[in-house]
Amino acid sequence: MINPTGMSGDMLLAQIRELSSQSAQIGGANSNAAPTTSFADAIAAGIKDVNALQQSAAAKRDAYEAGENIPLTDVVIGMQKSSLSFEATLQIRNKVMKAYEDIMNMPV
Repeated sequence: MINPTGMSGDMLLAQIRELSSQSAQIGGANSNAAPTTSFADAIAAGIKDVNALQQSAAAKRDAYEAGENIPLTDVVIGMQKSSLSFEATLQIRNKVMKAYEDIMNMPV
């Protein structure tokens, strides 16, 4: 059976095993070292980045409306970046919530 990536199941299994062994080797070498970032820290950093993009876009928009010398293209691009980052964050949240609901509804 071929999956959407075009790889057979055996090839995927071999790749997963290879990556697993590589992560075990890395984890074994640094088993005494604390993890650099936690999942919560990564999520918080992502949300802060999205917030920074939204604030930057709002500042550019306000400056343009006030008559400062800012090209309209910079304003539009900044607003599109902030919109896309917010939509991506929303989609990630939706996927996480769906996964949580699926796990909670699993029969035990």
